[in-house]
Amino acid sequence: MIYAYQLRKEFFWGGRNLVALNGISFGVSAGEVFGLLGPNGAGKTTTLRIVMGLVEADEGYVDIGGQLSSTSVNIRAHIGMVSTNDGVYPWLTVREMLLYFADLYAIPVKIAQQRLKMLADKLQIGSILNQRCATLSTGQRQRVILARGLMHDPPVMLLDEPTRGLDVVGSQTVFEFIEHLREMGKAVVLSTHRLDEAERVCDRFGLLHRGNIIYNGTLAEVRKATGHEHLTEMFLSMMRGQEDQEATGL
Repeated sequence: MIYAYQLRKEFFWGGRNLVALNGISFGVSAGEVFGLLGPNGAGKTTTLRIVMGLVEADEGYVDIGGQLSSTSVNIRAHIGMVSTNDGVYPWLTVREMLLYFADLYAIPVKIAQQRLKMLADKLQIGSILNQRCATLSTGQRQRVILARGLMHDPPVMLLDEPTRGLDVVGSQTVFEFIEHLREMGKAVVLSTHRLDEAERVCDRFGLLHRGNIIYNGTLAEVRKATGHEHLTEMFLSMMRGQEDQEATGL
């Protein structure tokens, strides 16, 4: 469903070229959750922007269901995006906003109404559909944003730090949402630095550090490759190894 091949991206910043991505590759199948993991600045958000077609890679490409994300004007209809940076339209009701986003993707009104009801039941937002978005709590707002990402029923979902700023209850809602996406057969990319959460929901992992995917595979495969039990231990070891190489000039 998603195949990223040898993505490379540089930015000019502070008078010098910074390598955000250094030729990374990964694939995600339908019904699979792929964890794109790494600390802040590792290149996660740049990767998602390239997948979305918002940023063009200097080298490499992304294939989504047989279409290249950098060339197809219709590619965003096949992708749903959820981010903690997403906003809501404060003066619209939840119902109005969700139907508005369905209309942006040319979803017929009858289908949009059916999808709204299904998502309202699944995400337990039926009681707030006629409430203005400006009055929503943080948890309610997050549920609405999750619903918005599925109103056009895309085969691919990108989740960028979806639990940032949420409490335990809000985070559990996101976990249940991810399981729902898996059951629906969506190809899911979860970008996060919350390694404990990734272990809980992801089928495979790409460990990203300074623009490079150091390890890529299932948890069992990455455990075997690193000799560590948990993702946190793997990352600490990986980062220390990188620092040691830089210190010795290797």
